Amino acid sequence: MNGETVAGRLGPAERAENFRRLAEETFDVVVIGAGVVGAGAALDAATRGLSVAMIEARDISSGTSSRSSKLFHGGLRYLEMFEFGLVREALRERELMLTKLCPHLAKPVSFLYPLSKSVVERPYVGAGLMMYDTMGGARSVPRHKHLTRAGALRLVPGLRRDALVGGIRYYDGQVDDARHTLAVARTAAAYGAVVQSSAQVVSFIKEADRVAGVRIRDVENADGGPAATIDVKARVVINAAGVWTDELQRLSGGRGRFKVRASKGVHLVVARDKITSESGIILKTEKSVLFVIPWKAHWIIGTTDTDWNLDLAHPAATRKDIDYILGHVNSVLAVPLTHDDIEGVYAGLRPLLAGESEQSSKLSREHAVARVAPGLVSIAGGKYTTYRVMGADAVDAAAEDLPGRIAPSCTENVPLVGAEGYQALVNQADRIGARYGVHPYRVRHLLDRYGSELFAVLDLALDPEHADPQLLTAIPGAPEYLQVEILYATLVEGALHVEDVLARRTRISIEYAHRGTESVERVADLMGGVLGWSAEQRAHEVASYVARVEAERLSQTEPDDQAADQARLEAPEVRGRLVSPVA
Repeated sequence: MNGETVAGRLGPAERAENFRRLAEETFDVVVIGAGVVGAGAALDAATRGLSVAMIEARDISSGTSSRSSKLFHGGLRYLEMFEFGLVREALRERELMLTKLCPHLAKPVSFLYPLSKSVVERPYVGAGLMMYDTMGGARSVPRHKHLTRAGALRLVPGLRRDALVGGIRYYDGQVDDARHTLAVARTAAAYGAVVQSSAQVVSFIKEADRVAGVRIRDVENADGGPAATIDVKARVVINAAGVWTDELQRLSGGRGRFKVRASKGVHLVVARDKITSESGIILKTEKSVLFVIPWKAHWIIGTTDTDWNLDLAHPAATRKDIDYILGHVNSVLAVPLTHDDIEGVYAGLRPLLAGESEQSSKLSREHAVARVAPGLVSIAGGKYTTYRVMGADAVDAAAEDLPGRIAPSCTENVPLVGAEGYQALVNQADRIGARYGVHPYRVRHLLDRYGSELFAVLDLALDPEHADPQLLTAIPGAPEYLQVEILYATLVEGALHVEDVLARRTRISIEYAHRGTESVERVADLMGGVLGWSAEQRAHEVASYVARVEAERLSQTEPDDQAADQARLEAPEVRGRLVSPVA
C-alpha cells in the first residue's frame, strides 16, 4: 500500500516521524486534546496556514467525543431555554455536515415526538418545530409534519396506543462521532498538522510569565526513561481537554477564567427488532429529553444527565442509570424492554461550563474561550454539533500570541477526508462490489464509514504485503465489519491497541452482546502483525480488553456511582496508568 496516496495517514512510520518533529520544530499552535473540539481547532489552525501540533494522552476521540448521542442536531429543547442563537448556529453547522463537509458520515434521521395531551401540547410543540424549521432545520431535510394518533402508530407501531394522542415528525442529523472526530483529525494532518496520540502533557514550558510550550511523555514507551519525554515549543497553546480542562489549567500554574463541570450521560444499545418503528423517538422527561435513535441494526436509547466527580477517563454506568432509561422508554412501549435485551452500554461525560444551577441539564451549552495567560488559551463547553465554530473561536483567541495577521477561518469550505466524490461512488456500488468480489450492501456500508477512501481500504486486501483471502471476510463475531478494516485502522487511522479498534475505529464494543470478546483474538493477530507485537504483548492486549469488558459489565450492576467507578477501575489500563503531571 502506497502511504503517500492516503491523505492524513497516521500509521506507525508517521508516529515515529511525528516525535522527531515535535522535538525539533517550534509550532505556531499546540493543541492539547484530540476530541472533536481539539481536532476542530487543529484543522482550523492548519488551514489558516499555521504550523500545528495536536497532543492526546490516550486515543483520538477516546473521551466524550466517542460517547455522545451521535447526533448533529440543533438542540430543539434549547428553544425552551430561549437560546435561539445556539439553535440557529447549530442548525447551520448541521446543514454543513449533511451536505458539504462530511456527507459520507452525517445522515438525516427522523424522529417522532409523541403528543400525550389532547389540547395544549400540539400547538406548543408545533410552534417550536415551526420555529426550528424556519431557523434552518428544514434546509435539506423534510419539514416537520403533524400526525394523528393513527398516523403516528403507523410510523411507530411499537408505541402503546394509550401513550399518545397524536404526534409530530421532524428530522435531524446523525453521525458516528468517533469516526467523524478521527476524520477531522486526519484532515488536519493532511493539511500539515502533527497529530500524536498516546502523548501525555506532563508540564508546561514557561519563559518568564509566558507559556512557551509543553513537555510531553510517550505513553507507549514502556521503560519511561528520558527518551520518553520531549519538550514541544509553541508560540501559543490551546487547552481543549474537555472534562480535563481544569486539571490542565492547574498544571499551567495560572488561574482559569471558568470552571468545567462533568455531567454523565449513559446510553443503551438494543437490537433493532426490539422496537417496531420506522422512525426514531424523542420523549420529554422530568429532567431533559430521551432519544430512541436508529443506529444501523440497533437502537441507541439515552441519555441520563447527572453530575460525575470520579474518574474522568472511565465514567461508569450504574444499575440505577440503566433502570432510569428503561423506565422512561418502557412507559411508552407496547412491548417493554428488559435488561436481557441490552446489547451495549456506554457512558460519556459532557464538559459543561459550571453555573449556579444544580441541574446540569439546565446549564448552558454555549462555549467559552479565554486567554488565561500569555501563550495559553482555554476553550470549554459547547456541544458536539458546533465543534467547528468552537475550533475557529479558539484559534481567533490564540491570534493575539501569534506574529502578524492570520487568515480568517475557512473550514466551512474544507470537506473532511473521504467526502470528495462520495455521492458518485454510492451510485457505483454495484460495479465496485463486482470489482472486489464484495456484496453491494457491504460497499455501501463501507462508503458510509470511509467515503471515497473506500478504495484505499479494499486495496489493502490485494496488496502482496498483506495478501490474505480472509481480509475481505467478516471479523469473527462482528458480521458488519471486514477484517481488512482492522489493517486500515492500524496502518492509516492511528490505532495502537485492540481497544482503539473495537471501541472507536469500529463500534463492535457496543453493537454486539459479547462487546468484542469474540472478535479480540483476530483483531490482536492483525494489529500485532503490523505493530510487531511479541506473543506477550499480544496476550496482554487480549487480556486487558477482556478485563475491560468484564469490569464494565460488573459496574453496570452496581447501585451507585462510587461502587460502579470502583468496579470499572479494576480493569488494567492498556496504555498504563498515566503519570501524575507536575506544575
